[in-house]
Amino acid sequence: MEHKVGIIMNGVTGRMGTNQHLMRSIAEIIKQGGVKLDNGDTIMPDPVLVGRNEAKLKALSKRSGVAKYTTDLDSVMNDDEYSVYFDAQTTGRRAEAVKQAVKAGKHIYCEKPVAVDTATALELHEICKEAGVKNGVVQDKLWLPGLRKLQRLIENGFFGEILSVRGEFGYWVFEGQSIPAQRPSWNYRKEDDGGIIVDMLCHWRYVLDNIFGKVKAVSCLGATHIKERVDEQGKPYKCTADDAAYATFELEGGVIAQFNSSWTVRVRRDDLLTVQVDGTKGSAVAGLRECYIQHYGNTPKPVWNPDIAQPIEFFEGWSKVPEQEPMDNAFKVQWELFLKHIVTDSPFPWDMMEGAKGVQLAEKGLESWEQRAWLDIPEL
Repeated sequence: MEHKVGIIMNGVTGRMGTNQHLMRSIAEIIKQGGVKLDNGDTIMPDPVLVGRNEAKLKALSKRSGVAKYTTDLDSVMNDDEYSVYFDAQTTGRRAEAVKQAVKAGKHIYCEKPVAVDTATALELHEICKEAGVKNGVVQDKLWLPGLRKLQRLIENGFFGEILSVRGEFGYWVFEGQSIPAQRPSWNYRKEDDGGIIVDMLCHWRYVLDNIFGKVKAVSCLGATHIKERVDEQGKPYKCTADDAAYATFELEGGVIAQFNSSWTVRVRRDDLLTVQVDGTKGSAVAGLRECYIQHYGNTPKPVWNPDIAQPIEFFEGWSKVPEQEPMDNAFKVQWELFLKHIVTDSPFPWDMMEGAKGVQLAEKGLESWEQRAWLDIPEL
């Protein structure tokens, strides 16, 4: 049996909506013949693309092979053929559209941050709960191959007692004067809900909570290093949002985590994101796809001596974790799990409440910066 699931995909003309959610997830699921269930049934997504620019939608329809598109959100909200509403709009537009979708009886799946503040995020959680609609929030980094390998190492006891986690994320985003920027200009305007703290601390919350331990407290310092950039129309604008964040987190169990997030850094590391985990029995460094490990028995014994050339080749003491299981696109994996949740009621713990926790940590990060203080993270 084929289970057709109609999906309203709103905001997919943006960078993430197009690349990760449409082209590399839904279009690929359709191309592979749907999501296969254990009983032999298949789930087939039936999307309609929604946006404000008809020309962009038409071009995206042709590129993706998804025939249906519209600029009339109300018309598809009121169409019973579509049981799921997906939102990849800018953050400030999300809450009202989700409320409209819940009122129309749609199940909800949306990008993070789910809202501009914790109170609104919790409100969305409550209205979904009261309406009895299934809901989920994108938490893609949990299915990155590099982080999946880290999770396997933890499950197998590789690290012993985990002591600390160090994350380095980011790259140089061009200002737009001579070389076009590779991120949208709203990211750098606070009045448009931009800023790297709001963007990335939502990610670090679910990564830390799910892999290493619940976040208990945060100390965060933000910065706006680049003061002026050029927008998509070639016009200079003042940057009012933070473009770098330097955060330390205290986790349950005593683990200390540090994450530097920056759009003003040049990369000299294995990947755009690297996460180093140090434990009593071993260490690992994971990128987006690869993971390297060093066991206690392979740990060198350096001695500080700045007067001679370093005799130890530190990179040579690390081993690459082999490919032990197939790993698909992280966004696609979570989409498939959500579709299974819709059709079979299989567990899907990454709901609106989990999304609200991400917004909460971002808010506390901004408060910590403003107060120049450590702040506890209360239970929601």
